[in-house]
Amino acid sequence: MTDAAAQPAPSPQLPAADGSSDPHQWLEDVTGEEALAWVRDRNARAEAELEAVPDPREPGGAPLAETLHQEIREILDAKDKIPGVVKRGRYLYNFWTDAEHERGLWRRTTLESYRTDEPEWEILLDVDALNEAEGEDWVWHGASLLRPAGAADGEPYRHALIDLSHGGSDADVTREFDLETLRFVPESEGGFVRPEAKGSLSWIDADTVWVCTDFGEGTVTSSGYARQARLWRRGTPLAEAELVHEVAENDMAIFAAHDSTPGWERDWIIEAHAFYDNTIHVVDRSQSPPTLETIEVPRDLEASAHRDLGIFTPRSDWEIGGGTYPAGSLVVGDFESFQRGEPELHMLFEPTATTSLADMTITRSTVVLSVLEDVIHRLEVHTRDEHGQWVRRDLYPELSGSLGVSAVDPDENDEIWVSVTGFIEPTTLRLGDLSEVPAGGEPGDLQLVKSTPARFDADGLEVSQHFATSDDGTRVPYFEISRPASAEAAEPAPTLMFGYGGFEISLTPSYLGAIGKAWLERGGTYVLANIRGGGEYGPTWHQAALRENRHRAYEDFASVARDLVERGVTDREHLAVRGGSNGGLLTGNMLVQYPDLFGAVIIQVPLLDMKRYNQLLAGYSWMAEYGDPDTEDWEFLRTFSPYHLLAEERAADYPPTFLLTSTRDDRVHPGHARKFTAALESLGADVRSWENTEGGHGGAATNEQAARMNALLYTFLWKTIGTDDGAAS
Repeated sequence: MTDAAAQPAPSPQLPAADGSSDPHQWLEDVTGEEALAWVRDRNARAEAELEAVPDPREPGGAPLAETLHQEIREILDAKDKIPGVVKRGRYLYNFWTDAEHERGLWRRTTLESYRTDEPEWEILLDVDALNEAEGEDWVWHGASLLRPAGAADGEPYRHALIDLSHGGSDADVTREFDLETLRFVPESEGGFVRPEAKGSLSWIDADTVWVCTDFGEGTVTSSGYARQARLWRRGTPLAEAELVHEVAENDMAIFAAHDSTPGWERDWIIEAHAFYDNTIHVVDRSQSPPTLETIEVPRDLEASAHRDLGIFTPRSDWEIGGGTYPAGSLVVGDFESFQRGEPELHMLFEPTATTSLADMTITRSTVVLSVLEDVIHRLEVHTRDEHGQWVRRDLYPELSGSLGVSAVDPDENDEIWVSVTGFIEPTTLRLGDLSEVPAGGEPGDLQLVKSTPARFDADGLEVSQHFATSDDGTRVPYFEISRPASAEAAEPAPTLMFGYGGFEISLTPSYLGAIGKAWLERGGTYVLANIRGGGEYGPTWHQAALRENRHRAYEDFASVARDLVERGVTDREHLAVRGGSNGGLLTGNMLVQYPDLFGAVIIQVPLLDMKRYNQLLAGYSWMAEYGDPDTEDWEFLRTFSPYHLLAEERAADYPPTFLLTSTRDDRVHPGHARKFTAALESLGADVRSWENTEGGHGGAATNEQAARMNALLYTFLWKTIGTDDGAAS
């Protein structure tokens, strides 16, 4: 037991197993004085405990948390990171943070300058200076630029819409920005300004935008997102924007956007009923009022268009035109013919038992696919020959690792950015040109543009892939990053498992940076588990763990833990788990259902109360994933609601636990973590919690906050499951 357990424990205070009562519901008052006093007290306890842990590498030196904080901050603030860029006209745009610019700089340069070691950046907006001038706590949420009407490639863009968030929350504001004068355009001068809400503005032309936002009572969904899509014309009040379409209150959200591809301009409205459940419309704005044409596809199919090409990705088997296209495939065809009811479709990708489509990138005349084969990337490019027939080629087969591809400018050319990374291989960025491929030629050589140096000592580290067998016999892949144990090694390796298992999100290798410095370099082993609920094997892998089958994700994760022990990698006392958001629900279930497997548990920005989750912030939008607790679904939801599975008789079995959340998280309510902590405390369990006052769902709004959070997290791990090589047990 650790210091946190020394606090006197009151009598057990647990929610009723049927969800009928909740003694800690008062902690859902996010900014209530009493609740925040409780938060400050727990923060102080956690900091006092963890900041006192010595660093065994520096006897008598700085505490471990201080050392880790400094090391992680240096990595996050490194000036030799690869600046991520998007091309708009003649410029590449980038948002950058470092030690001198905590909230960041929005800037731009040319491709020629970007390819040099020291690009010349033009600063467009300094968010730190903006905060100082306005007395605000803005966090950058992004920018969208308007393509100049009829402009040739290279003409400067002038009109921008910038999204800014208070403290990192999902709700944000949008303000118009002039790229010639480098100032915000005030409302008094006709500038577009959207007040704080979960919504969006997007350009149509210099005087017109799509707006989806909170227009007042009855205009947001039960999930807190916009219900209405409106056309807003410059010089008119927001409240008078023309209503084009509205979704039901119990839908998730509405989205509207304009495709400005020259010669192929289109407007889209998407009714998001739930995750992976949409109705898609093309809007005819030439009519008054505008009319909507529904794309006649199944609601779980994603459809879009680029130039003449319609792109369709079914999530269940799709029967059309006498053909059947399996779930997880990629299907294309002439979009106008499809709208006329004359589909001429071609399947570019067909999944197998071991392959799935990870991503798709469209350039002016090619389609590039990133395919996962047992969670290992490969690329292929598809083009049309002179007869309009599709031709497939392997693309850059010499590359290995995690491969990311994006078009430089899909409307203008066939250039692509290719990023290559791995767990212990620093990221590189390359530039390729596929312009020869449609004519039957070969892609040009990839040109190395940027690379990052190593952030930690990877000498002796090995990456290996393994497969565990879940309770129902399913083969579950996982990656292990470790130093092979010597024959005379006396202790199992401290091992950290990470997982997610939800919303069809795939976990693939990426450079471990801060994890490598704080964990691997000090002798830890890291494991990434590809459990069901994710998208590693396509939509069927996700659907296998939905709703009443959620237990399969947890069985998969537990099977990986057991496999690590059986293989001799570690043992229970030296095995920890970490997960956030849906992954926090995962690790919460590891704590309450599998406490005998783990020596420590980390639960970040989590869902934990599955009885009330649909009533808290964006939770209503996740019922397609988990179920509706206000119906008979509660009978299976209660089986994976960690808050309701806490049991007095098992309290002594619960391993040391650390919960982390954010007051500013307006996606997953911080009440989940607060209430779970309070319930564990009432059982006398070994628990501590830490809540950042900013950060949104990411848990941190700045590099400084991220470094502090992670320093506490890894100090907790070294204290609980570490060895003498890392920190005192």
